[in-house]
Amino acid sequence: MKLSVIGCGYLGAVHAAAMASIGHEVVGIDVDPAKIEALAAGRSPIFEPGLPELLLAGVESGRLRFSTDMADAAGATMHFVAVGTPQKAGSNAADLRYVDAAVTALLPHLSAGDVVVGKSTVPVGTAARLAELVAPTGAVLAWNPEFLREGFAVQDTIAPDRLVYGLPPAPEDAAVARAAFDEVYAQALSTGTPLVATGYSTAELVKVAANAFLATKISFINAMAEIAEVTDADVTELADAIGYDARIGRRFLNAGVGFGGGCLPKDIRAFTARAEELGRGESVAFLKEVDAINLRRRQRVIDLVVEELGGSAYQKRVAVLGLAFKPDSDDVRDSPALDVAVGLNGLGAEVLAFDPEAVPNARRLHPQLKFADSAEQAVTDADIVVVVTEWKAFRALDPSAVAELTAGKTIVDGRNCLDVDAWRGAGWRYVGLGRP
Repeated sequence: MKLSVIGCGYLGAVHAAAMASIGHEVVGIDVDPAKIEALAAGRSPIFEPGLPELLLAGVESGRLRFSTDMADAAGATMHFVAVGTPQKAGSNAADLRYVDAAVTALLPHLSAGDVVVGKSTVPVGTAARLAELVAPTGAVLAWNPEFLREGFAVQDTIAPDRLVYGLPPAPEDAAVARAAFDEVYAQALSTGTPLVATGYSTAELVKVAANAFLATKISFINAMAEIAEVTDADVTELADAIGYDARIGRRFLNAGVGFGGGCLPKDIRAFTARAEELGRGESVAFLKEVDAINLRRRQRVIDLVVEELGGSAYQKRVAVLGLAFKPDSDDVRDSPALDVAVGLNGLGAEVLAFDPEAVPNARRLHPQLKFADSAEQAVTDADIVVVVTEWKAFRALDPSAVAELTAGKTIVDGRNCLDVDAWRGAGWRYVGLGRP
């Protein structure tokens, strides 16, 4: 099929490259000339395992190209809108300017029978509104939420764990959209990927509901960590015990500094704002506490560091290991790790931070921070070490080797990801979250 992908950020770049890799002819369109230049040369503007290889193969095959001209979308059968929906300034609501602008700019280039597919995470009701804009062109609008995990986005696009079709209400339009979906996702469907075909509103709610549930699960175990910290309980053992219950499960029950990134924080806030607009704010009022718990954990890590430094971080050398919101990513949007580094720096600590991939992005946001070129450089002469992103390289650090470099032997494990026995056995004071 001939496809266009409008918006070549994290979601769009991955979707475009993945669709080309399974045989479709794809044009990616974005307003950022520098981004398009890099993508057209087969270079990924973001760190995502597997994406550079996919981009280069797609460009070299001729099936994947990029442009800043919306007119290049003409002739495609399906047009995937994958632009960002950030949090609106001064509000919890989603900022839909980019979605609206993308669809409006696309309208002159649509033909009867085309399918415009929303992939952006939007408040419920957005698809119905946009469908009215698209209808006069003879094209139809559908919704197709994404469920990408950063670090696994390529795999999640090519072999998703489920597909959701948000189809228009008119039967004839729904048939057009469904046929197009079935063709574009024929490979995934042939392997038995579960499919939910539904209406606009359900498709819009699927993504925000999933993110709200995951955020709630993370904040729940972090709330238990707060209780564990004043009762001498071990939240990791607690999570293991309740995780054996099949109704609960162990995944996303890892207590620590909390969640971040470009999705969960802003999506639960936007969900709350939209529910209030619909007169059902009480239905998701708990999400405000989920958000509050999450933000408290960032401050808790900072407080633990200060406590371990005798009550003041001023002029103390602090090694911060991690800046990305999660491993296998260079994404520092709403990153707990970066917030910890900035918070300690603001208290007068001499922070030296390192992340395998996220230093350039962190430096652009917070040039006042000092950054190391390696974990070893970061910890050299440090009074205390703080791990806030669970990169494999940090989990594999040799406690004895690190001890030879540092001035102090205290480590704050903001992700509860280290081998406690190994670090304590090497003479370190190990401090976890919700762990005795």
